Formats: sequence, C-alpha cells, structure tokens
Amino acid sequence: MDRGTESDGAVTEHAVSGRIPLAVVVVDREGLVSHWSSGARRLFGAAKEEAIGRPAVDLLPVSGALPEDDDVSLYGAYSAYDGLGHDLETSLDGRLYYPAAGRARLTVPERDRVDVLWWAYPLVGPGPERMLVLGADVGRLQEEDRDDDPGYERVAPGFALHTDFPGAEELARRLPEILPSMSVEEGARIVGQILELGYPVLEFSQNDRVPVTPDWGVPRRVERRARRERAARAAAQGLPLAQEHTDEVEDLEYAAVRERLEFLNEVSGRIGTSLDLARTVIEVSRAVVPRFTDVAGTYLREQVVAGEGFAEGVPDTTTMWHRVAIEHTDEPGRWDDVVPVGEAMPFPAHTPFFQCMTTGEPVLVPRISEQMGHAIASQFEKRDIRPLITHRSMLVVPLKARNVVLGFMILLRHPERVEFNDMDRVTGAELAARAGLVLDNARMYTYQESVAETLQDSMLPHIPPRMAGCDIATRYLPGTLLGRVGGDWFDSVKLPGARTALVVGDVMGHGLNSAAMMGQLRTAVQTMAALDLPPAQLLRNLDDLAQRLGDTYLATCLYAVYDPIAGELQIANAGHIPPVLVRADDGRSELLDLPTGAPIGVGGVPFEAVRVRVEPGDRIVMCTDGLVEVRGEDIGVGLATLCESAAHPAASMDDACDMIIRALNTRGGRKDDVALLMARLNGIEPQDVAAWRIALDPAEAGRARAVVREQLHAWGLARLGDTAELLVSELVTNAVRHSHSRPVELRLVRGDTLLCEVDDDAHDLPNLLHAGPLDETGRGLRVVSTLAREWGASRTNAGKTVWFELTLPRR
Repeated sequence: MDRGTESDGAVTEHAVSGRIPLAVVVVDREGLVSHWSSGARRLFGAAKEEAIGRPAVDLLPVSGALPEDDDVSLYGAYSAYDGLGHDLETSLDGRLYYPAAGRARLTVPERDRVDVLWWAYPLVGPGPERMLVLGADVGRLQEEDRDDDPGYERVAPGFALHTDFPGAEELARRLPEILPSMSVEEGARIVGQILELGYPVLEFSQNDRVPVTPDWGVPRRVERRARRERAARAAAQGLPLAQEHTDEVEDLEYAAVRERLEFLNEVSGRIGTSLDLARTVIEVSRAVVPRFTDVAGTYLREQVVAGEGFAEGVPDTTTMWHRVAIEHTDEPGRWDDVVPVGEAMPFPAHTPFFQCMTTGEPVLVPRISEQMGHAIASQFEKRDIRPLITHRSMLVVPLKARNVVLGFMILLRHPERVEFNDMDRVTGAELAARAGLVLDNARMYTYQESVAETLQDSMLPHIPPRMAGCDIATRYLPGTLLGRVGGDWFDSVKLPGARTALVVGDVMGHGLNSAAMMGQLRTAVQTMAALDLPPAQLLRNLDDLAQRLGDTYLATCLYAVYDPIAGELQIANAGHIPPVLVRADDGRSELLDLPTGAPIGVGGVPFEAVRVRVEPGDRIVMCTDGLVEVRGEDIGVGLATLCESAAHPAASMDDACDMIIRALNTRGGRKDDVALLMARLNGIEPQDVAAWRIALDPAEAGRARAVVREQLHAWGLARLGDTAELLVSELVTNAVRHSHSRPVELRLVRGDTLLCEVDDDAHDLPNLLHAGPLDETGRGLRVVSTLAREWGASRTNAGKTVWFELTLPRR
C-alpha cells in the first residue's frame, strides 16, 4: 500500500493517503444482487454464485441493534452501531434517493467479527441497476495506522473499470456525477490510481471531500484508543491526565459532524420532488431557512430561467443573474421592496458573488463590514440594502452541475447568531452540490420541454378557423408529459375551385424520430395537395415516397377534399380509423364506411376514393387512434363514444372539440398522442358563384372586365370594381395568349373574400418576372401580386388555375 505518494514517486509532506481493497455490490430494481465482486466475496464471506440473484438485505450489513457480545451470523441481521445517519436497509428498500454512508459490524465464517464501512449511491438511468453499494474492512485501515500519523480526515470510495459487470464502464465514467462534490479532474486522478492496482479500492486522505463521507474517520478512533492507552500508562506513573477533556471535545466534534450529515440527508429528501424549476428553487430555499441560515437568496443565470441553452465558459461581468427566490425569517415584506424576486442584474468583479460564480467555490465572509456593505449596496439603484446585510455573516455557495455554474445562493445569518465557519462552508458546498444537480435536472427538463414544444409547434400547422365554405377547429394532445412531440398531425390545404383538403395522419411510434418522419410526410402531402392530385393518387404517391425514405416509415393517413360548391366530400383512407359525419338536419352521427387500405409505407396496396354527399351545416370529425383507443379495451367502445360525443350540440366548434376530448379522456389509460380536426361544411350558395367561358380571342379581355363589373355591382361590391377589373384583365389576357385549344374559364366566388379564378389548358405555371424599362411584358403578375390580398397558381388535370383574392369592403 502506498502512503502519501504522488504519481512521480515523491513523498508529500502534508497529505496522508492510503488504499484498501473495496467490495463492490450492485443491486437491481427488484432489490436483488446483480453484481458481487471478488472484494465482496472476501469481505462478506459469500461466493459470487451464492450471492447473485439473492435479496441484498440478506447479504449486506443492514440494521438491527444487537447486544455488543451477541453473535451475528452472515445471513442474519447485522449489528449497526453509532447510529450515523440512515442504515443501509433504508437505502436498499428504495426509501432514500440520495447517497448515504454508515458502519456496521458483522460476523463472517472463519474470520470472527468484521467492522465494515459502507456507502450506498442511488443510480438512475434506463438500465436495471438501482443502487451501487461499496464496502471496506475497517480493520485494514487500523492495521495501516501508525502512531506518528496525524490522522485521516476523510475516507473516499473510488470505483474502477475492473469490476466485470456490464455497467462498470458507464459507472466509472459517471464517477463525478455519482459523487457530485468531486471534480472531473479529481475523479480521473482517483480512477487512474485504481487502474494501477487493477481492482476497486478505498482511498483515504486528509484532503479529499466527497458526499456522505464518514467524517468521523476510522483512524481518528484508533488515535483515541492509543491516547487512552498512553493516558493509562501516564496515570500509572502518576503523571497529570488530560484525556477526559480531549475525549469530550472530540465527542462534541463528532456530534456536530453527525448533525451536519443528518441535516444534509434531510435537505436531500426535501428537494427535487418535481421537475418544475420554480418549485425546485423554492424547495431549495426553504430547506435551509431557518435551520442553517436566516436569509437565503437564490440567483440563476438568465438562460436557465428562460429554459434556454447557453455557451460554455466562465461567467463574466456581463452575465445576467435573475433573483428567483428570497426566503428569510425577518418580518414580512422587509426584503420584498429592496430585493424583489424577478429582478435581473450583473455583478461587478470586486464582489464576493462574482468570485463565487467564477471560481465555482464557496466564499465565506464572517462579518460584512461597513465598507463591504457599502460596496454591495452600490449595485442597487435608489435602494439602500445596507441595513439588511451589514454586520451579518455571509456565505455564498455556487449552484453548479457538471462543472457549470448555474447560479449561486447568498446565505446570511443575523448578527446575534454564530458566524459561518469552515465547517459551515463545507456543509454549504455539499448542500449546493446536491441542489445544483437537482436544479440542473429541472433546468434540462424545462429546456427539453421548451425544445419539444417549439418543435411540435413548428411541425403542426396553424390552421385558420375559416376556409372557403367551411369552419375548422383542431386539437393536439401529447401522449405523455415527458414526451411532448410525436407523429400525429392534421392539416388543411387551399385548393383551386374554392375547395379545401382536410388531412389527419399518424406516424407509428413516438418521440423525435416519429416527429421527424411526420414533418417529412406532412410536407409531402402539402406539396402534392398543391398539385391538386386526386385523394387516391395522392396516397399512392405518398406510399411510394415512404418506401423510398426507408423501411421504418409507416403511417396511417386520412385525406379528404371538400367541394363547397358541389356539396361533396371525396375521401381516401390509408389504414386510418374512419371519420365521423354529423348530419345537420337531424343531429345523427355515423362512421363513414370507407375502404380501409393499408398504412403508408407498406407498398403494393391500391387506394380507393369515395364520394360522399354533404349538406350545409354537416360536420366531419377526423382524429387519430390515440383518442379512441385504450389499452385492454375494444376500440369499438371508443369509436361509439366518439360518435355519441360528436353528435352532442355545442355553442361553437371549439366547444364541440373540447366536449369530445372530455368524453374520451375521462376513461383513462391513454398513452398515445391525439390529433383532432373538426370541420363544419357550410357550403357556398349558387347565387354566390358566377362563371363564364372566354373565347381564345384577345378582344375577350374587354368582355371579361365588363361581366366582372356587372356581377360585382349585383353583389353590392362595386367598390372592388376597378381593382378586380384590372386584375381579371391581366389574368384573362395571359390565359388567352398561352391556351392551346380549350376556352378559358373565369369564375368569381363570394365568401369571406372575393375569389377570382382563371383556368386554361396550358400546364406551365406563371412566374414573377423583372421587367426592364423597355420590356413590353412581365409586369402583369407583379401588378396582381401588389394589389391582391393573396394570389397563386396550381396545375390541374386539364392545365392550370391562376387565382387571386380581394378583401371584402366593410359594410
């Protein structure tokens, strides 16, 4: 065993360290032993074959106080003594979610009694491991003790790669996370020393500090026994005795350390009860007031509060810090006006706060002097903070995780209370380390929620509530709180002829991959809908696309085209649940009987479209299966509930959607995402549509202007006459010039806007051109683009349609 040896072989003068073989046990989520190292076999006396798969409480030193002289068998209860913190059984049964440590005495066959130090570290992650338990033989430390040693302040467990179970390498990589107060560099140093020996070891030193380290230090007790023996010899020789006083002082120190550990364990149990950042901040503040401090102010980086990421690196004088919580024992309101929660500010370089956030180490100010109080108060414009802080003891502790400072806490004690000392600084650092990890978890959850919501919002369309001849309402519900993105989507697309495409789809699976696939498929549907493909042909092309993208692209889709002039729905289905049609005349609802088809991505399956006659006021409800399907229940029950709730009268479309959601969500058991689209099919009355056929003669542009002027006058829209005539003239002139043989069709539709469409048999779509001063053409579409509310062009089976809309004048 090396003692006080650096990597280059030089012997240090002050640091005292050593290495002792360490037992490593991993307990799974069922409480059974999943790993039992050779060190565990030597320490606890059970072979690996006996231990694997057995309950950990049967093999490890748990609880149960027995008389000092009673024998304790290996497979019975173990005697825990000194009562330091929680016993190991509390950790093993899952009641503790933070590191713990302790000592126990057990009897091992053929070895008599063995004193054991143990550490228990909860493990989190997708694997089956729940608890890492480390154990060491106290006797080995006692054997290494020498009378001239100054005594060991700390004992720090280290964890190596050579433990031959699947999670060993991952656990070694996460050493700084398992032991939050340890830096990455310190963790690498310990692991490097471990690798020299090739098996897990226990390192003890005066200098190291890790969570739940048994600060009582075993060699110190060896020293106490040695001093008592020397005192006994001195008494036999008639020399003066000072041992009783020394033991009393040490007992007081031990009691103080024990109180600190109990406090840290208590705080760890009170923080991190949720992933809500604001709630976590309040929990951290209230956990330390008034037991540890009288005032606790918490500051976080601006980006942490906003749920955003931020660049790595040390904060500087421009970094903005938000005051997110103030907890105190002063009279109510005393701090609120001077240092209100929500304020953001930078901190100058001369302040202890700046020192804390740049070094990542606690800063202790035993008493805030008048001069320091004035310097701190200078940051607060028109507010005198000096009466609140001067002559108080202050401790500033960093809130950091993974070596990144997220914020800091300012802790103040009243002048009449004992000042913060070095032990308080260590306790504050430990508290901040645990709080930092909890806050970082909440921060990452908040950040991921923000990213997920942004991603989902960007992928789901913002559908206008009114399209030509129909009103639309939509709802989207994520499947779980921890997964805000999924593969369900809805959409609506404006089509020529005042028609509207209605789409609902569901990519199989969950999470970001499904969301990414959904984005690709939705974009493809938008593109093909703009080409005015028939529903069955669109699904055929989408299926081909999904197969080209990869084998994992599977989705269901329902695609419907509503023609408000003809009063007709044309629908094609690709493995999706059928829509519900609610009739306006009698309020009855029915599931439309459609050819089911196969999901998108299967390939080789034909799709068929169905035409359904609808009347003004009918409603169509399209949704994904997450709304109607519940695990363990026939989907027919959900579909029946959907029909019943959709038929129920409601004051508005939004109310109707909410009624459906409430009716189906109350059953419980829903795990999938939900997309819901409801459209009220209002139709367009024949008197609101006017159409003309224009011969392929340039002189016909004048007739087009005349019939448009006359029709607008009949509709009471004469104020739109000049603009409409000009734009119609441009479109008709272009159509007549480029058409081949079929007459041009001109149509006006009066709805929420004035829609004008011009059809011809040329397939080339027009483009905006830059016309020079001497060019005779190229200005017509630029005029249309400037004066129209909206305009566009799309291909049709027979050619193309160019259209524009004008806003109706207010009455």
